[in-house]
Amino acid sequence: MYFCGKYTIMSASLFLIPVTLGETAIPKVLPPYNKAVILSLGHFIVENERTARRFLKQTEPDIDIDVLTFYTLNKHTSKEELSGFLKPIADGHSVGIISEAGCPAIADPGADIVAIAQQKNIRVIPLVGPSSILLALMASGFNGQSFAFQGYLPIDNDQRIKTLKNLELRVYSENQTQLFIETPYRNGKLVEDILKTCKPATKLCIAADITLESEFIKTKSIMEWKKQIPELSKRPCIFALYK
Repeated sequence: MYFCGKYTIMSASLFLIPVTLGETAIPKVLPPYNKAVILSLGHFIVENERTARRFLKQTEPDIDIDVLTFYTLNKHTSKEELSGFLKPIADGHSVGIISEAGCPAIADPGADIVAIAQQKNIRVIPLVGPSSILLALMASGFNGQSFAFQGYLPIDNDQRIKTLKNLELRVYSENQTQLFIETPYRNGKLVEDILKTCKPATKLCIAADITLESEFIKTKSIMEWKKQIPELSKRPCIFALYK
């Protein structure tokens, strides 16, 4: 048993700690309880140690970063290493997962360590924080009862066009919102392909810089978008299709 602010956690746990989606004031998007959890932890599984350290310092400037232990989780991390990241929990010390942005384990390698924790019957505690996927869906006006997040679409042009056609088909046949993302510097090409491929009446929501001062979220038909496209280069975006 240990204490986190005014709350008591019965056993060592794996905490999923959301991060801001950009240069957003932490109190705007993260509850005070998250800070209390962070200050109670000495072990963190992170995608990038430098940005994780920066986030922790922004959360609490007086935090002693040098006494913390960081485990790097990315596409190069082996399964053998992953299991070792949870060893502190076996020793009675809770561990936190910090993503690069948004919520851990959602379109994020943190899902791998969570799966291992579940297999080992370790308590997994997700904390409240911003998810660009859900925030975009909330603001789109699209179907929030049935939706699918497709991640990144294929880089190959022919495959990307084929995928867009299939996603649009699911919009009409399943009444399901389709959400996806792209590397920021390829946003323009993706929008170009959407406008060329989808029906004029199909609706597209573009959600850029969510929670930032430059936030842009707009839903229009493909026909309407063809009149004017916003500048999306280097801006993190979520795209959604619906009818």
